[in-house]
Amino acid sequence: MRVGAIVLAAGSSRRMGGGDKLLADLSGRPVLSWTVSAFEDCEAIDDLVVVTSTENRASVAELCRGIGKLRALVTGGKERQDSVWAGLNALAGIDLVAVHDGARPLITAEGIAGCVARASDGVGVIAGGPSVDTIKVVDGDERVLETPERSTLRAVATPQVFRAQTLRQAHEAARRDGILATDDAALVERLGKAVVVHDVGGPNPKITSPSDLVLAEALLGTRYEIRTGIGIDSHRFDSSRELVLGGIGIGDADGLAGHSDADVLTHAIIDALLGAAGLGDIGAHFGTTDPTWAGADSVEMLGLVLDKLAAVGAEPQSVDATVIAERPRLRPHISAMRQRLADALGLERSAVNVAATTAEGMGALGRAEGMAAHAVATVRVRRHSAGSDTSPQRRGADASRG
Repeated sequence: MRVGAIVLAAGSSRRMGGGDKLLADLSGRPVLSWTVSAFEDCEAIDDLVVVTSTENRASVAELCRGIGKLRALVTGGKERQDSVWAGLNALAGIDLVAVHDGARPLITAEGIAGCVARASDGVGVIAGGPSVDTIKVVDGDERVLETPERSTLRAVATPQVFRAQTLRQAHEAARRDGILATDDAALVERLGKAVVVHDVGGPNPKITSPSDLVLAEALLGTRYEIRTGIGIDSHRFDSSRELVLGGIGIGDADGLAGHSDADVLTHAIIDALLGAAGLGDIGAHFGTTDPTWAGADSVEMLGLVLDKLAAVGAEPQSVDATVIAERPRLRPHISAMRQRLADALGLERSAVNVAATTAEGMGALGRAEGMAAHAVATVRVRRHSAGSDTSPQRRGADASRG
């Protein structure tokens, strides 16, 4: 038998509070990347169609780059059934078809294969298991009408696997009769066809809200460490240059000497972030002998540092920095610095603090020979728990796909 799969990724993500759940980060990869990789790694699947929205088509196409089983990337419809229909029309020459929600990223290749094997007997198969909750049937006023016997209830999910011809007939009948259902099994059941529930042998939650991402990461064995880094930088004054602090140009003030724009505040923050992530210091990444960084915008350098942090599973949580200088008066510029740095770091303004003080006339700073900055950065670093299995064989975690 030739088996095709349809991964549905055209939902609206209304409950995510902004952003598409399928592109949300899950242990360092987009949610949909985990799902697609599981089907790619499943030997029981021959062909794959991903159904996406018009808005996310480019992002999903990039995410699916390198997926050898991908036969088509098609645009979904208003309703779930419309998206399944579009996927069916993109599959040809198959005997069985598996339909799966892209927002169920913890499905494993083994779980998919188990559903396919059961459906090979000619029955429809849906992933599911016993309901752990007591279920109530209510009316429009939430008045309880009935309490079904829990032992007869099953909570079902996807994948759902059917004979391709049967699923097509079920959808054609539903389209003809104007029927909408929450899953494909309900449409197949209308034809009087047998459908059985199959346990996929592991957690298979659907991502619908931000809290579901937290649960999924825990199930993947992901944990986080909070680390702190300290950065210190100083530069002499240079009257021939413009003063830049926190990415903000400050006119009518002597600038600072340095290889880049000499933004002492941003440099201290960069050092603090790199230190917290265990990535050395600013000199190791932006050497003063490298012409690439001559006159460079330090806020752009900060963006490159965030990429370096992301590569090791780290992301900033907060920054607190202090500039030490006798001149100029910095208080009028603090608000703009905070906002520019917060935007660059991808943080709320409240998570970025900038203060200014003087050296009270003591030492080189007190003699106004230059200025210095101290910064403390807190980062969250993603780690996998000892013994957790997130290997490519188990989870399809090929970084080139994510």
